[in-house]
This record gives sequence, C-alpha cells and structure tokens, in this order.
Amino acid sequence: MSSEGAARTHDPYAALRHANFRRFFLGGTVANMGQAMQNIAVGWDLYERTGFALALGGVGLVQVIPIVLLALPAGHLADRLDRRRLLLASQGVQILMSLGLAALAATHGPVPLIYLCLFISAVARAFNAPANNSFWPSLLPIEHYANAITWRSSAFELASVVGPAIGGMLIGFRNSAVPAYLGCAALVLVFWINLCRIRAPSASRPHEPMNFDAVSAGLRFVWNHPVLLPAIALDMFAVLLGGATALLPIYAKDILHMGPSGLGWLRAAPAAGAVTMALVSAHRPVRHKAGATMLWAVAGFGVATIVFGGSRSFWLSMAALYLTGVFDNMSVVIRHSLLQLRTPDRMRGRVTSVNTVFISCSNELGAFESGAVAALFTPVVSVVAGGIGTILVVVAAAFKWPALRRLDALLESSRAPAKTEIQEEGSRPSVRTNA
Repeated sequence: MSSEGAARTHDPYAALRHANFRRFFLGGTVANMGQAMQNIAVGWDLYERTGFALALGGVGLVQVIPIVLLALPAGHLADRLDRRRLLLASQGVQILMSLGLAALAATHGPVPLIYLCLFISAVARAFNAPANNSFWPSLLPIEHYANAITWRSSAFELASVVGPAIGGMLIGFRNSAVPAYLGCAALVLVFWINLCRIRAPSASRPHEPMNFDAVSAGLRFVWNHPVLLPAIALDMFAVLLGGATALLPIYAKDILHMGPSGLGWLRAAPAAGAVTMALVSAHRPVRHKAGATMLWAVAGFGVATIVFGGSRSFWLSMAALYLTGVFDNMSVVIRHSLLQLRTPDRMRGRVTSVNTVFISCSNELGAFESGAVAALFTPVVSVVAGGIGTILVVVAAAFKWPALRRLDALLESSRAPAKTEIQEEGSRPSVRTNA
C-alpha cells in the first residue's frame, strides 16, 4: 500500500475500539494521575520539612535501588505467571503506601519513614512495570499496538498535566500534602477495580526455572539487538543528564517565587507538551526516518532544558518545559513502539524489565544526580550542564550507532529470520507490523 493509501486508511482510534483495552486505558490514566499528585506532594513535603536540595535527590535514589535490583526477576515472573494478578498485587501495595504517606504527613511523622514508604512503593513498581507492559498487548491485535502506545502515552501525559495541577492546588489550599496522598490512593484503587473487570484471554506460559540464564534472557536480547539497545540507551543518558524535574520545587520557591500552585503548573508544562505531541502522533504517526527523528527530538530536549535552566521568567520557563515534553514524547513513542513490535510475547516481560531498569536509571538516578550537583554548585548549573550533556550524548549516539541513525520505517519489521522462533541470544524478532 502506498503511503497516501496508508494515510487514508489509518484509524487514529483503533486501539480504543477494544473494550478490554479501554478499561485498562482509563484505569491506568486515573492511576497515573494519582501518582503524579503523589510525586508533587512528596517533593513539596520533603523540601518544606528539610530545606535541602539533597533531600529531593534522595527520593530518586531510594526508588531506583529496588527497581534496579528486582526488575529482571520481576520480568521473569511476568513471563511465567498471570500478569493481571501481578498487576493487582503491585497496585494494592502502592495503595497502602499512599495511605502510609498520608498518615505520616498528617502526624508529622519521621522523614526516614517517608523514604521507607517510597522504597516499598518502588518494590511494587519493579513488579508492576513488566506485568503492565506485557499484559496490555493481550487485549488487542498486534496491528493496533503502535496506536495503543500513542494513546497510552497521551493518557500518561494528560494525567501528568492534571495530576500536578490538582496536587499543587490541594497542597496550597490546605498547606498539607495529606489530600494529595489520599487522592492518589483513591485513584489507584479505581485502576485496581478496572483490572478486576478485565477478562483477558488466557495464554500458556513457559515453565522456565528461576536461574540466571532465564532471568537475564531479556538483557541479552536487548544487548544484541541492533536498534533496541541504542534507542533505550539514548533515552536513558539523555534524561539522566537533562532531567530538571527533581529541582522544580527549588525553582518554584526560590528562583521563580511562585509557591506550590506555581510548582503544579511547572510540573504540568512538560506533560502538556507531551499530550500535544501524542495527539499529533495518533493522527500522523512517524512513518519514515524514525531514527533521525528520535535523535533530533532528544537534541531538542537538551536545548529546551538549557533554556529552562537559565530562565528567570515564569512564562519562558513554562514554554521551555512545554517543549521538553514535546521532544520527550516523540522519543518515547518511537522507543516503546520498537520494544513492543520487535519483542516476542514470551519474552515481553523480561525485555520490558530491562527497559524499566534503564528508565529508572534515567529518572530516579537522574533525580539524585540533579540534586547532588545542585547541592554542590547551584540548581541553575545543574540544569544547564545537564542540557549540554544531553546534546553531547546525541552527537555520540549518532556516530556510535549508525543503525539507529539509518532507521527508517518505524512500524515495519525487519526481514524475518530463517527460524520462526526468536532466539533469546538476540536475533532480530520476526514481527509483522502491516498485518
């Protein structure tokens, strides 16, 4: 089919026409909204109590440790056990930890207990991520995967717009993080109920032993893949260096002088940009030069980060953060499409767990890096230097991985290998995207 014919027959709402996916989609949206409310509440609560930038960086550190340690075993379990039940268990733990944070905020409990709740919540997230990202593909046909990824990205970012704005207003209204924590618990409970209503088709799971070879199969698959490894690594290093999210409480209070409501809008700005880009992608998906598009998007993310770091104007800061969301979403949609379309179902949990480790290193460890550099120098130095580092990473990636630079049609699979069974040692997956 010609590109013009494909454009005419493209259905931007194809994934949403499946009832089970809609339940998952809507439940996940409200749960992400709650998590966004909780994230902003944690940052504000800790900075109000301690006044230290390093306390904000500690949030990232305490959450990245269990994810890095448990992600690969969790991915193996997601490929062996009922993925929906793993989701129910992990979401249940997160509800309990949100209630624990609310109790600590209401009683002004010890700060170390806040970190303990975040640590336990991160343990649940380590099991949630591979189960989540390997479960939803069973709810719709493979030809709708890319469309589902775009809408899931839109939903996540929309929740990230609404969640911080509401969270900031709740904190400002009561001068307390308690309402935001309770709101998170309630919204995650909605997702939990929706999961109970989903009846996904049962699938046989391989009975592989829990040993090093089985657990590390996803890592080997990604490591030897000519496109997945560079796409994931590029995103990890860019966000690790260029992420300014952890320092937004400092910018809102000490640099832009906007208070908790301003913090909510600053947190919402990148998500607003990402929603805009995701909606554009749903109607006009990337069809050619996907690799070059990803490289330019990450470079744009770095430039926008530099502008935000040096800004003293609230509106210029909002515009720069909006653009970071636009560019980041372009990269995210390409990366997740590659992961889902070029990974066999029997390994989807383990490959997703590898991606989870990379994401955690870029987000949580990046938050610690930003807080540490800000404590040693200044928040402005931390953000601007990170943006410059992101641009340098893009240049290095373009030369290091020419396969990524030459990647053209994102949604077309490579030529099928001789064997129909995909080798765990990293052979290219045989996935049809134009069924």
